[in-house]
Amino acid sequence: MTFQQAPETGANTSYVPVPVQQRGMPWRRIGRSAWRIAVPVAIALLVGAVALLIGGESPVEIYGMLAQEAFGDAARINATLTAATPLLFTGLAAAIAFRAGVFNVGVEGSFAFAGLAASVVGAGMTDAPPAVAIAACLVAGGLAGALVALIPAALRTWLGVDEVVSTLMFNFIVAGVTAWLVQSFFLAPGQANSATAYIATPAELPLLAPPGQLSAGFLIAIALVIVYAVWTRRTQLGFEFDAVGRTPRFSAAQGLRVRPVLMTAMLASGAIGGIGGAVHTLGLVHRFSVGFSANFGFTGIAIALLARFNPIGIVIGAVAFGALAAAGATVQLFVNIPIQLIDILQGAVMMLAVAQFAIPRLRRRRRSAENTEASA
Repeated sequence: MTFQQAPETGANTSYVPVPVQQRGMPWRRIGRSAWRIAVPVAIALLVGAVALLIGGESPVEIYGMLAQEAFGDAARINATLTAATPLLFTGLAAAIAFRAGVFNVGVEGSFAFAGLAASVVGAGMTDAPPAVAIAACLVAGGLAGALVALIPAALRTWLGVDEVVSTLMFNFIVAGVTAWLVQSFFLAPGQANSATAYIATPAELPLLAPPGQLSAGFLIAIALVIVYAVWTRRTQLGFEFDAVGRTPRFSAAQGLRVRPVLMTAMLASGAIGGIGGAVHTLGLVHRFSVGFSANFGFTGIAIALLARFNPIGIVIGAVAFGALAAAGATVQLFVNIPIQLIDILQGAVMMLAVAQFAIPRLRRRRRSAENTEASA
Protein backbone atom coordinates (compact mmCIF):
# COMPACT_ATOMS: atom_id res chain seq x y z
CA MET A 1 0.00 0.00 0.00
CA THR A 2 1.29 3.47 -0.86
CA PHE A 3 0.17 6.77 0.61
CA GLN A 4 -0.37 10.31 -0.46
CA GLN A 5 -0.85 13.50 1.51
CA ALA A 6 -4.45 14.41 2.11
CA PRO A 7 -5.67 17.61 0.43
CA GLU A 8 -5.62 20.87 2.35
CA THR A 9 -8.81 21.81 4.11
CA GLY A 10 -8.77 25.44 5.10
CA ALA A 11 -6.35 26.70 7.73
CA ASN A 12 -5.75 23.33 9.33
CA THR A 13 -3.84 21.21 6.86
CA SER A 14 -4.39 17.48 7.32
CA TYR A 15 -1.45 15.13 6.86
CA VAL A 16 -3.34 11.92 7.50
CA PRO A 17 -2.15 9.26 5.03
CA VAL A 18 -4.72 8.30 2.44
CA PRO A 19 -4.44 4.98 0.62
CA VAL A 20 -3.72 5.24 -3.08
CA GLN A 21 -5.71 2.76 -5.13
CA GLN A 22 -3.43 0.47 -7.09
CA ARG A 23 -4.45 -1.02 -10.39
CA GLY A 24 -3.60 -4.41 -11.75
CA MET A 25 -1.99 -7.36 -10.04
CA PRO A 26 0.63 -6.46 -7.39
CA TRP A 27 3.23 -8.76 -8.92
CA ARG A 28 6.15 -7.30 -6.99
CA ARG A 29 4.44 -7.83 -3.64
CA ILE A 30 3.35 -11.34 -4.66
CA GLY A 31 6.95 -12.10 -5.58
CA ARG A 32 8.21 -10.85 -2.23
CA SER A 33 5.60 -12.96 -0.42
CA ALA A 34 6.59 -16.06 -2.39
CA TRP A 35 10.26 -15.44 -1.59
CA ARG A 36 9.57 -14.98 2.13
CA ILE A 37 7.73 -18.28 2.17
CA ALA A 38 10.27 -20.13 0.03
CA VAL A 39 13.33 -19.29 2.16
CA PRO A 40 12.03 -20.69 5.50
CA VAL A 41 10.60 -23.75 3.76
CA ALA A 42 13.92 -24.40 2.00
CA ILE A 43 15.85 -24.09 5.27
CA ALA A 44 13.35 -26.38 7.01
CA LEU A 45 13.77 -28.97 4.25
CA LEU A 46 17.52 -28.74 4.72
CA VAL A 47 17.13 -29.34 8.46
CA GLY A 48 14.89 -32.32 7.70
CA ALA A 49 17.42 -33.63 5.20
CA VAL A 50 20.12 -33.60 7.87
CA ALA A 51 17.83 -35.52 10.23
CA LEU A 52 17.09 -38.08 7.51
CA LEU A 53 20.79 -38.53 6.69
CA ILE A 54 21.55 -39.10 10.35
CA GLY A 55 18.83 -41.75 10.35
CA GLY A 56 20.29 -43.42 7.26
CA GLU A 57 17.54 -42.40 4.85
CA SER A 58 17.73 -40.64 1.48
CA PRO A 59 16.26 -37.10 1.67
CA VAL A 60 15.63 -37.05 -2.09
CA GLU A 61 13.64 -40.29 -1.93
CA ILE A 62 11.63 -39.30 1.14
CA TYR A 63 10.83 -35.81 -0.13
CA GLY A 64 9.87 -37.25 -3.49
CA MET A 65 7.45 -39.60 -1.76
CA LEU A 66 6.01 -36.71 0.28
CA ALA A 67 5.41 -34.69 -2.88
CA GLN A 68 3.85 -37.71 -4.60
CA GLU A 69 1.55 -38.46 -1.66
CA ALA A 70 0.51 -34.80 -1.37
CA PHE A 71 -0.09 -33.93 -5.03
CA GLY A 72 0.29 -37.15 -7.03
CA ASP A 73 -3.32 -37.48 -8.19
CA ALA A 74 -6.81 -36.10 -7.63
CA ALA A 75 -7.42 -38.18 -4.49
CA ARG A 76 -4.17 -37.03 -2.90
CA ILE A 77 -4.84 -33.40 -3.79
CA ASN A 78 -8.27 -33.81 -2.24
CA ALA A 79 -6.66 -35.01 1.02
CA THR A 80 -4.15 -32.15 0.98
CA LEU A 81 -6.81 -29.49 0.52
CA THR A 82 -8.91 -31.15 3.22
CA ALA A 83 -5.99 -30.84 5.64
CA ALA A 84 -5.40 -27.24 4.50
CA THR A 85 -8.99 -26.09 5.08
CA PRO A 86 -8.83 -25.46 8.85
CA LEU A 87 -5.43 -23.83 8.40
CA LEU A 88 -6.87 -21.35 5.92
CA PHE A 89 -9.29 -20.17 8.61
CA THR A 90 -6.77 -20.02 11.45
CA GLY A 91 -4.11 -18.39 9.27
CA LEU A 92 -6.60 -15.76 8.14
CA ALA A 93 -7.82 -15.22 11.71
CA ALA A 94 -4.27 -14.62 12.94
CA ALA A 95 -3.44 -12.36 10.00
CA ILE A 96 -6.40 -10.03 10.65
CA ALA A 97 -5.31 -9.47 14.24
CA PHE A 98 -1.63 -9.13 13.37
CA ARG A 99 -2.41 -6.55 10.68
CA ALA A 100 -3.77 -4.26 13.40
CA GLY A 101 -0.70 -4.85 15.56
CA VAL A 102 -2.46 -7.31 17.90
CA PHE A 103 -0.65 -10.61 18.49
CA ASN A 104 -3.62 -12.90 19.08
CA VAL A 105 -2.55 -16.41 20.05
CA GLY A 106 -6.05 -17.37 21.15
CA VAL A 107 -7.30 -18.61 17.78
CA GLU A 108 -6.80 -22.16 19.05
CA GLY A 109 -9.35 -21.54 21.80
CA SER A 110 -11.81 -19.88 19.44
CA PHE A 111 -11.52 -22.78 17.00
CA ALA A 112 -12.18 -25.41 19.69
CA PHE A 113 -15.03 -23.63 21.47
CA ALA A 114 -16.74 -22.94 18.16
CA GLY A 115 -16.42 -26.62 17.27
CA LEU A 116 -18.37 -27.47 20.40
CA ALA A 117 -21.00 -24.80 19.71
CA ALA A 118 -21.49 -26.01 16.12
CA SER A 119 -21.73 -29.63 17.31
CA VAL A 120 -24.41 -28.81 19.85
CA VAL A 121 -26.45 -26.72 17.43
CA GLY A 122 -25.96 -29.18 14.57
CA ALA A 123 -27.14 -32.13 16.63
CA GLY A 124 -30.53 -30.47 17.04
CA MET A 125 -31.05 -29.70 13.35
CA THR A 126 -32.65 -33.01 12.42
CA ASP A 127 -35.70 -31.53 10.68
CA ALA A 128 -34.22 -28.25 9.44
CA PRO A 129 -33.49 -27.54 5.76
CA PRO A 130 -29.77 -27.98 5.00
CA ALA A 131 -29.22 -24.29 4.22
CA VAL A 132 -30.78 -23.24 7.52
CA ALA A 133 -28.95 -25.92 9.53
CA ILE A 134 -25.55 -25.09 8.05
CA ALA A 135 -26.06 -21.33 8.40
CA ALA A 136 -27.15 -21.71 12.05
CA CYS A 137 -24.08 -23.77 12.88
CA LEU A 138 -21.71 -21.33 11.15
CA VAL A 139 -23.27 -18.38 12.97
CA ALA A 140 -23.02 -20.25 16.27
CA GLY A 141 -19.38 -21.00 15.57
CA GLY A 142 -18.58 -17.41 14.65
CA LEU A 143 -20.28 -16.07 17.79
CA ALA A 144 -18.56 -18.64 20.00
CA GLY A 145 -15.17 -17.76 18.54
CA ALA A 146 -15.76 -14.04 19.05
CA LEU A 147 -16.92 -14.71 22.62
CA VAL A 148 -13.61 -16.38 23.43
CA ALA A 149 -11.78 -13.29 22.14
CA LEU A 150 -14.06 -10.79 23.90
CA ILE A 151 -12.44 -10.61 27.34
CA PRO A 152 -8.82 -10.50 26.06
CA ALA A 153 -9.94 -7.87 23.53
CA ALA A 154 -11.47 -5.71 26.28
CA LEU A 155 -8.40 -6.14 28.48
CA ARG A 156 -6.09 -5.14 25.62
CA THR A 157 -8.19 -2.24 24.38
CA TRP A 158 -9.18 -0.57 27.63
CA LEU A 159 -6.59 -1.67 30.20
CA GLY A 160 -3.53 -2.24 28.02
CA VAL A 161 -3.10 -5.87 29.18
CA ASP A 162 -0.66 -7.78 26.99
CA GLU A 163 -2.80 -9.79 24.60
CA VAL A 164 -0.16 -12.50 24.15
CA VAL A 165 -0.44 -13.48 27.81
CA SER A 166 -4.23 -13.12 28.07
CA THR A 167 -5.07 -15.00 24.87
CA LEU A 168 -2.56 -17.76 25.63
CA MET A 169 -4.06 -18.25 29.10
CA PHE A 170 -7.55 -18.23 27.63
CA ASN A 171 -6.66 -21.23 25.51
CA PHE A 172 -6.21 -23.26 28.70
CA ILE A 173 -9.41 -21.85 30.19
CA VAL A 174 -11.37 -22.73 27.06
CA ALA A 175 -9.93 -26.25 27.02
CA GLY A 176 -11.13 -26.79 30.57
CA VAL A 177 -14.54 -25.21 30.00
CA THR A 178 -15.24 -27.23 26.85
CA ALA A 179 -14.26 -30.48 28.57
CA TRP A 180 -16.53 -29.64 31.52
CA LEU A 181 -19.44 -28.71 29.25
CA VAL A 182 -19.15 -31.93 27.28
CA GLN A 183 -18.89 -34.12 30.35
CA SER A 184 -21.67 -32.33 32.24
CA PHE A 185 -24.22 -31.49 29.55
CA PHE A 186 -23.43 -32.73 26.04
CA LEU A 187 -21.81 -36.13 26.41
CA ALA A 188 -23.20 -38.58 23.86
CA PRO A 189 -24.85 -41.67 25.39
CA GLY A 190 -22.49 -44.60 25.67
CA GLN A 191 -19.35 -42.54 25.04
CA ALA A 192 -16.39 -43.17 27.34
CA ASN A 193 -14.30 -40.34 25.86
CA SER A 194 -15.46 -36.73 25.99
CA ALA A 195 -17.48 -36.51 22.78
CA THR A 196 -20.80 -35.01 21.77
CA ALA A 197 -23.43 -36.65 19.63
CA TYR A 198 -22.96 -36.52 15.88
CA ILE A 199 -24.54 -33.58 14.06
CA ALA A 200 -27.72 -34.16 12.07
CA THR A 201 -27.38 -34.97 8.39
CA PRO A 202 -28.87 -31.63 7.20
CA ALA A 203 -26.06 -29.80 9.04
CA GLU A 204 -23.28 -31.62 7.20
CA LEU A 205 -21.42 -29.62 4.57
CA PRO A 206 -21.65 -31.15 1.08
CA LEU A 207 -18.56 -32.84 -0.30
CA LEU A 208 -16.94 -31.31 -3.37
CA ALA A 209 -15.51 -34.49 -4.87
CA PRO A 210 -16.83 -37.64 -3.19
CA PRO A 211 -15.61 -40.04 -1.96
CA GLY A 212 -12.89 -37.62 -0.92
CA GLN A 213 -13.42 -35.65 2.29
CA LEU A 214 -12.94 -32.16 0.83
CA SER A 215 -16.10 -30.24 1.67
CA ALA A 216 -17.67 -26.91 0.77
CA GLY A 217 -15.85 -25.52 3.80
CA PHE A 218 -12.81 -25.11 1.54
CA LEU A 219 -14.82 -22.79 -0.71
CA ILE A 220 -15.99 -20.82 2.34
CA ALA A 221 -12.37 -20.38 3.39
CA ILE A 222 -11.29 -19.22 -0.07
CA ALA A 223 -14.22 -16.80 -0.19
CA LEU A 224 -13.15 -15.29 3.13
CA VAL A 225 -9.57 -14.94 1.89
CA ILE A 226 -10.83 -13.06 -1.19
CA VAL A 227 -12.96 -10.79 1.01
CA TYR A 228 -9.91 -10.17 3.18
CA ALA A 229 -7.80 -9.29 0.12
CA VAL A 230 -10.37 -6.78 -1.13
CA TRP A 231 -10.96 -5.39 2.36
CA THR A 232 -7.29 -4.71 3.04
CA ARG A 233 -6.75 -2.83 -0.24
CA ARG A 234 -10.07 -1.15 -0.95
CA THR A 235 -11.74 -0.16 2.31
CA GLN A 236 -11.23 2.60 4.85
CA LEU A 237 -11.30 0.15 7.76
CA GLY A 238 -8.65 -1.97 6.09
CA PHE A 239 -6.47 1.12 5.77
CA GLU A 240 -7.03 1.95 9.44
CA PHE A 241 -6.00 -1.58 10.43
CA ASP A 242 -2.78 -1.20 8.45
CA ALA A 243 -2.03 2.26 9.83
CA VAL A 244 -2.69 1.28 13.46
CA GLY A 245 -0.63 -1.86 13.07
CA ARG A 246 2.34 0.04 11.64
CA THR A 247 2.30 3.23 13.71
CA PRO A 248 -0.22 3.11 16.58
CA ARG A 249 1.00 6.32 18.27
CA PHE A 250 0.99 8.31 15.05
CA SER A 251 -2.45 6.93 14.20
CA ALA A 252 -3.81 8.01 17.58
CA ALA A 253 -2.27 11.48 17.16
CA GLN A 254 -3.91 11.80 13.75
CA GLY A 255 -7.35 10.91 15.12
CA LEU A 256 -7.68 7.37 13.82
CA ARG A 257 -9.96 5.07 15.82
CA VAL A 258 -7.25 3.06 17.54
CA ARG A 259 -9.37 1.45 20.26
CA PRO A 260 -12.24 0.44 17.96
CA VAL A 261 -9.68 -0.97 15.51
CA LEU A 262 -8.03 -3.09 18.21
CA MET A 263 -11.37 -4.36 19.50
CA THR A 264 -12.63 -5.10 15.98
CA ALA A 265 -9.39 -6.89 15.07
CA MET A 266 -9.54 -9.27 18.00
CA LEU A 267 -13.25 -9.99 17.71
CA ALA A 268 -12.99 -10.53 13.94
CA SER A 269 -10.00 -12.81 14.48
CA GLY A 270 -11.95 -14.86 17.01
CA ALA A 271 -15.03 -15.00 14.78
CA ILE A 272 -13.10 -16.25 11.74
CA GLY A 273 -11.30 -18.82 13.87
CA GLY A 274 -14.73 -19.81 15.17
CA ILE A 275 -16.15 -20.23 11.67
CA GLY A 276 -13.16 -22.45 10.95
CA GLY A 277 -14.02 -24.60 13.97
CA ALA A 278 -17.62 -24.86 12.82
CA VAL A 279 -16.53 -25.84 9.30
CA HIS A 280 -14.22 -28.50 10.74
CA THR A 281 -17.22 -29.92 12.60
CA LEU A 282 -19.70 -29.73 9.74
CA GLY A 283 -17.34 -30.84 7.00
CA LEU A 284 -15.06 -33.45 8.50
CA VAL A 285 -15.39 -34.72 12.09
CA HIS A 286 -19.17 -34.16 12.51
CA ARG A 287 -18.95 -33.86 16.30
CA PHE A 288 -16.78 -32.42 19.06
CA SER A 289 -14.40 -34.67 20.98
CA VAL A 290 -11.16 -34.46 22.92
CA GLY A 291 -8.34 -33.50 20.56
CA PHE A 292 -10.73 -31.67 18.24
CA SER A 293 -8.02 -29.27 17.10
CA ALA A 294 -4.64 -30.63 16.06
CA ASN A 295 -2.98 -27.33 17.04
CA PHE A 296 -4.62 -25.66 14.04
CA GLY A 297 -4.64 -22.29 15.81
CA PHE A 298 -0.92 -22.28 16.53
CA THR A 299 -0.09 -23.48 13.01
CA GLY A 300 -2.24 -20.63 11.69
CA ILE A 301 -0.02 -18.15 13.54
CA ALA A 302 3.04 -19.50 11.72
CA ILE A 303 1.20 -19.33 8.38
CA ALA A 304 0.17 -15.70 8.97
CA LEU A 305 3.71 -14.68 9.95
CA LEU A 306 5.21 -16.63 7.07
CA ALA A 307 2.86 -14.93 4.60
CA ARG A 308 3.31 -11.49 6.19
CA PHE A 309 -0.50 -11.25 6.23
CA ASN A 310 -0.64 -11.48 2.42
CA PRO A 311 -3.78 -13.36 1.27
CA ILE A 312 -2.00 -15.30 -1.46
CA GLY A 313 0.75 -16.19 0.99
CA ILE A 314 -1.85 -17.46 3.47
CA VAL A 315 -3.27 -19.82 0.83
CA ILE A 316 0.20 -21.06 -0.16
CA GLY A 317 1.24 -21.56 3.46
CA ALA A 318 -1.96 -23.39 4.38
CA VAL A 319 -1.64 -25.75 1.41
CA ALA A 320 2.04 -26.39 2.23
CA PHE A 321 1.29 -27.30 5.85
CA GLY A 322 -1.73 -29.29 4.72
CA ALA A 323 0.45 -31.24 2.32
CA LEU A 324 2.87 -32.14 5.12
CA ALA A 325 0.03 -33.26 7.37
CA ALA A 326 -1.74 -35.28 4.68
CA ALA A 327 1.33 -36.93 3.18
CA GLY A 328 3.39 -37.49 6.32
CA ALA A 329 1.28 -40.23 7.86
CA THR A 330 0.91 -42.05 4.54
CA VAL A 331 4.65 -42.01 3.78
CA GLN A 332 5.38 -43.36 7.25
CA LEU A 333 3.36 -46.47 6.37
CA PHE A 334 5.68 -47.31 3.47
CA VAL A 335 9.05 -46.16 4.78
CA ASN A 336 10.57 -46.82 8.19
CA ILE A 337 10.92 -43.16 9.14
CA PRO A 338 9.64 -41.59 12.35
CA ILE A 339 6.43 -39.63 12.02
CA GLN A 340 8.22 -36.96 14.06
CA LEU A 341 9.96 -35.92 10.82
CA ILE A 342 6.81 -34.00 9.91
CA ASP A 343 6.89 -32.31 13.31
CA ILE A 344 10.52 -31.36 12.69
CA LEU A 345 9.68 -29.81 9.33
CA GLN A 346 6.64 -27.95 10.66
CA GLY A 347 8.47 -26.78 13.77
CA ALA A 348 11.44 -25.52 11.74
CA VAL A 349 9.17 -23.57 9.42
CA MET A 350 7.35 -22.06 12.42
CA MET A 351 10.58 -21.00 14.11
CA LEU A 352 11.94 -19.47 10.92
CA ALA A 353 8.64 -17.68 10.27
CA VAL A 354 8.72 -16.06 13.70
CA ALA A 355 12.41 -15.19 13.32
CA GLN A 356 11.81 -13.72 9.88
CA PHE A 357 9.12 -11.50 11.35
CA ALA A 358 10.84 -10.59 14.62
CA ILE A 359 14.47 -9.99 13.60
CA PRO A 360 13.81 -6.79 11.56
CA ARG A 361 11.86 -5.35 14.51
CA LEU A 362 14.67 -6.19 16.92
CA ARG A 363 17.15 -4.51 14.60
CA ARG A 364 15.02 -1.38 14.44
CA ARG A 365 14.76 -1.30 18.23
CA ARG A 366 18.52 -1.72 18.55
CA ARG A 367 19.20 1.10 16.10
CA SER A 368 16.70 3.31 17.93
CA ALA A 369 18.41 2.58 21.27
CA GLU A 370 21.83 3.31 19.75
CA ASN A 371 20.60 6.60 18.32
CA THR A 372 19.14 7.57 21.69
CA GLU A 373 22.40 6.83 23.46
CA ALA A 374 24.36 8.74 20.82
CA SER A 375 22.14 11.81 21.14
CA ALA A 376 22.40 11.68 24.95
